[in-house]
Amino acid sequence: MARSVNSVASRARRKRILKQAKGFFGRRKNVWTVAKNAVEKAMVYAYRDRKQKKRNFRSLWIMRINAGARLHGMSYSQFMGKLKANNIELNRKVLADLAMNHPEAFAAIVNKVK
Repeated sequence: MARSVNSVASRARRKRILKQAKGFFGRRKNVWTVAKNAVEKAMVYAYRDRKQKKRNFRSLWIMRINAGARLHGMSYSQFMGKLKANNIELNRKVLADLAMNHPEAFAAIVNKVK
């Protein structure tokens, strides 16, 4: 008996991968084996960087809060310690936004904790 191959499913699977490789450079966009490897690697990077994005933003917020606190003669760690001591529960995202876009509001917070 002849071997049955499901070419419809195979073609669909290849089309799906090649569609995901749209915009890639050179053979990565249209050669099946190269595109498959490129898309798999891209998926690994996407998964990893969804986690890294959170780290990067937290780091950015800390830098902005530190810069804002130092304008008022205080380091980041001193500022955050005093916030906790005074039971001011503002997260880093909000504090960074205040430091950046509303310096007078940030100054009011700093004066409150001093």
